[in-house]
Amino acid sequence: MKIVTIVGVGALGSHVLPLLRNVGATLRVIDFDRVETKNTQSQFHPKSSVGKTKVLALQQTVQLLWGMRIETIPHKLVADNAEALLGKSDLVLDCLDNGAARRVVQSFVRKNAIPCLHGALAANGGFGRVVWDESFTIDDETGVGGATCEDGEHLPFISITSSYLAHAVKEYLTTGKKIGFQVMPVGAIRT
Repeated sequence: MKIVTIVGVGALGSHVLPLLRNVGATLRVIDFDRVETKNTQSQFHPKSSVGKTKVLALQQTVQLLWGMRIETIPHKLVADNAEALLGKSDLVLDCLDNGAARRVVQSFVRKNAIPCLHGALAANGGFGRVVWDESFTIDDETGVGGATCEDGEHLPFISITSSYLAHAVKEYLTTGKKIGFQVMPVGAIRT
């Protein structure tokens, strides 16, 4: 069975995980962060999970809702542990929100020829991206705007972008075709 590793289970990653429950792959999630009250506004984390690691919270939630089992890794991905955390992946799904961590993912998948799909959201909810690694340029944070998970304002847009991300994963796993999307509040463009 193929292994799909989701790195980052905040706004995008927490929503894409349940959408991938029927793809016929082992789902592995990596995130060191803990669920905060503010996360329950825009992420797939219930209030009862506040204080738990995000991966454990998701594991418990998807087990309760669908009897789904996932592999969890509650560690921060860094260059020194990338081999151990990403090494057996057939596909890496980057749902991170910072340039430094994305560079670790990108460097590792390129060095090891592992397919990688990047999901990205503008902090202001103005656009989302679903881009395969060979076409992805990492943007560093500029400090403008704010996190997309603060108040739930962009939840519908986060969910739409997560759906396109899950669709691209499913298409790749079933046909090998790499599709991407530019998502805006007024619609989406397939790339």
